[in-house]
Amino acid sequence: MTRDGTQAPLRVSILFSGRGSNMLALLDHMIARPENYAVASLICNRPNAGGMQAAQERGLTTKLIDHSGYETKAAFEAAMHDHLTSAGTDLICLAGFMRILSAEFVAQWDHRIINIHPSLLPLYKGLDTHRRALEDGASKHGCSVHYVVPEMDAGPVILQTEVPVFADDSEDDLAARVLAVEHPTYCAALDRARDDF
Repeated sequence: MTRDGTQAPLRVSILFSGRGSNMLALLDHMIARPENYAVASLICNRPNAGGMQAAQERGLTTKLIDHSGYETKAAFEAAMHDHLTSAGTDLICLAGFMRILSAEFVAQWDHRIINIHPSLLPLYKGLDTHRRALEDGASKHGCSVHYVVPEMDAGPVILQTEVPVFADDSEDDLAARVLAVEHPTYCAALDRARDDF
């Protein structure tokens, strides 16, 4: 809270590994609401990730912390923790960050990391969610934004959005339908997380 009783802008750091489509959606959402959000840091663990250039085109610098440059996972996560702390991070958003975080790292940021997952949790934790939904003959699928806990894809769900599954869907068809709702779902979930902060 600020001195006048209003909530200070939430300082959000985004971790990503690839093209950064969810990262860019979150950035656009935050930049349009400077009274609610400040971009604390953007961290990427892959030097050739397309999201780095996309962020630069928005005038933002990405901090490269390449996991392959560290001898241990603990050393890599310590470097991330130090940077996140020095950036004054309040909340971390995982946006296609393709590393499993250790229980120790998650504990350091307890209830301060959120992630988006392409299924209606607790269904289809882990990988290949669209293929598994089709194989099961599911009638609905979707995405979930949840708080990160040490167990993968098991934290409290903040928000979910459903999409229908059609009989003639391919994996790509279903993936595209889910991706279309991921961006607005993640942004709305970020707003909810801010309200709970």
